[in-house]
Amino acid sequence: MPDAPTEYTVPLGSRRARADKVLAAAFPEHSRVAWQRALCAGLVAADGIAISQADSVSAGQRITFSFPQTEPLALRPVSIPLDVVFEDEHLLAINKASGMVVHPGAATGEDTLVHALLAHCAGQLSGIGGVERPGIVHRLDRETSGLMLAAKTDAAHRGLSEQFAERRVFKEYLALVSGRPQLLSGVVKSPIGRNPNHRHKMAVVPPEKGGKPAHTDWDLVEGFRDWAALMRCTIHTGRTHQIRVHLHSLGHPLLGDAVYGWSLKKMPLPVEISETPARVMLHSEHLAFTHPVTGASLDLRAELPRDMRALIEQLRGVCR
Repeated sequence: MPDAPTEYTVPLGSRRARADKVLAAAFPEHSRVAWQRALCAGLVAADGIAISQADSVSAGQRITFSFPQTEPLALRPVSIPLDVVFEDEHLLAINKASGMVVHPGAATGEDTLVHALLAHCAGQLSGIGGVERPGIVHRLDRETSGLMLAAKTDAAHRGLSEQFAERRVFKEYLALVSGRPQLLSGVVKSPIGRNPNHRHKMAVVPPEKGGKPAHTDWDLVEGFRDWAALMRCTIHTGRTHQIRVHLHSLGHPLLGDAVYGWSLKKMPLPVEISETPARVMLHSEHLAFTHPVTGASLDLRAELPRDMRALIEQLRGVCR
């Protein structure tokens, strides 16, 4: 059953405009898509007469509306422990563990981040797009650990999505790479596109062949002789595998990243290192953004996971 109807009178002095635009401006907590669903379902009326998406409304008209009931997502909530860094009624930020897949797919089980969020946020999720689901607004690769944001409400989902699209989210990663850069910092602005020879991989590709702008700033945090280095990367764009591709293009592939050039045989670590990297050594450490509902500034950090800390400590020990 739809919600109980709400009444709204178009303010005097308003210009005639499409109903979904007028209502979206008056009630920004609901998305334009939500209004379109309500209009298509016949749940919006002007002066008692149902209106459609194509209809316009004028000043002084009395609008009544409700929303269709949210459908449950066809996935089973699964109670999986999450490392929550921040949470309120609008959104949450987690420190994702390496190995956790974000979205369900043909090759995944019931152990994805979406399954975990459905359980963690039970009863708190809105109908984003008409379906009860967590609003995941960005992604991390399966092997990458660190901060991820998820929206609980339409307003938070829309606001976070806009900030990511407009590149207003500050994003820093820590990366353990093979070799040590000669410089202390640098900028990479090489465009990125699909690898023409391996479609599952990305590569530095010129714009005329489909490469899209990509911008990464990097700083050397700590060097371990010529074996490895800890680098901090700030990304200003969000291309697939951006840091992995850009650091590989510098001749410093991430430790554990066999897809983008790392090989223990070709790039050996000290013999004293007891455990070789079992995954891509990349961690989303720092996100700074504006809360999409309250307007507060949020500055969030996630601790390095145990495997990266352990490898760094071993490298430090060998270099003493």
